[in-house]
Formats: sequence, structure tokens, C-alpha cells
Amino acid sequence: MDCCAKGYDDMFDDAQAAKNLKSFRADGPDPTTRALLDLLRARGVKDATLLDIGGGVGAIHHELLDAGAHRAMHVDASAAYIRAARDEAAQRGHTDRVEFLHGDFVDLAEQVPPADVVTLDRVICCYPDMPALVEASASRARRVYGAVFPRDRWFLRVAFPFMNLFKRLTGSSFRVFLHSPADIDTVLRRQGLERRSYAQTFVWAVAVYSRSS
Repeated sequence: MDCCAKGYDDMFDDAQAAKNLKSFRADGPDPTTRALLDLLRARGVKDATLLDIGGGVGAIHHELLDAGAHRAMHVDASAAYIRAARDEAAQRGHTDRVEFLHGDFVDLAEQVPPADVVTLDRVICCYPDMPALVEASASRARRVYGAVFPRDRWFLRVAFPFMNLFKRLTGSSFRVFLHSPADIDTVLRRQGLERRSYAQTFVWAVAVYSRSS
């Protein structure tokens, strides 16, 4: 299996980024992202450094910078989302506090410095090689790791192949992946992280881990 992300710039193009940014500015983070933010704030983010992987329009790092975090790095495979997040950074006065890096995080991980808090909001399900992504991202987390990923539910096991078939028939190389939450947890524990808090919606699991020490 090819471990690299494909089709991000087609799937998450300027039109999609503009739509997401407009929604974020009007209504704030969506409920699932808000749940992750609440769990992260409960762990404490004052003066923390952030690494937001696949951060989209920057909802997580912009909200946490407003909540007292010090600096952030946003790594994203979509150039359109990075442009949108830069625009939001300028509007919020965060330009000097966020560094942006475009590309596949697994390929870039060695050049990304560790951060106090690492987040992946609905990113693991967009990547074919879950262990590579989770191991690389967990290795960058000095203190806290937060992630949102699909729950293991029967209707998702049915829906994901149909979504991928539709993408293939329409000529898109983008795919979604239903990785086992138990396997994700195993990889994170192997990296020295323990689950501290958890929430869920109908589709999504929201989990926050911290270093066992």
C-alpha cells in the first residue's frame, strides 16, 4: 500500500477552504472540533507550543492561541487550507505566532520540532498508513496529544468503501480510511502516551493523551 497522502489539493481546494473559513468565522469551530478544544483547554495550554497537523483553516491553533498558547506550527497537505489559515492568522493578529509548512507530515516529520501539544482533527482517517502518521506525530508531542478519528461503527465500515468507489469513479485519488481506534490507541501507548480524556459523537471519537510521566 502506498503510504503517502494523495488528492489533498483536489479534495481540499480553494473553494472548499473558502467555504470552511466562512463557516468558521460565522459560527466558530464545529461541535466535534469544539469538543477537542474543550478537552485540550482542560489539560492546560497557557504558554504552550502547538503542532497542528492537517489543521485546515486553523480553527484549533487560532482558538488555542487566543486561549493563551504561545506559538503554533501548522502542517497541511492542502495548499488552499494553508492560504486560508494564513488569512485568518492575519485577521486575528497571529501572523508572527504561526509557522506554516505545506506537505505530507510523515515526509516532513524529521524537520518539524517537538511541541507541547500536538493535534490531528479528522486527519488520521485521511491517511493510508496509520502507524506511520500516528508514530511520527506522537514522537513530536512533549506533553499532550489530541486526535479526532472515526469510531468503529458498522455503518462506517459499509460507507467508507462506497465513498472511495465514488472518488475513484469521479477520477479523484483522494481516499478515506477507517483505521481501528484500538490500533490507534496501541500505537500511541507504544509511544509513551496514555489516554486521559475522551468524548464521542455519532461518528467521531475525540481523545486526548498525555505523557505517562
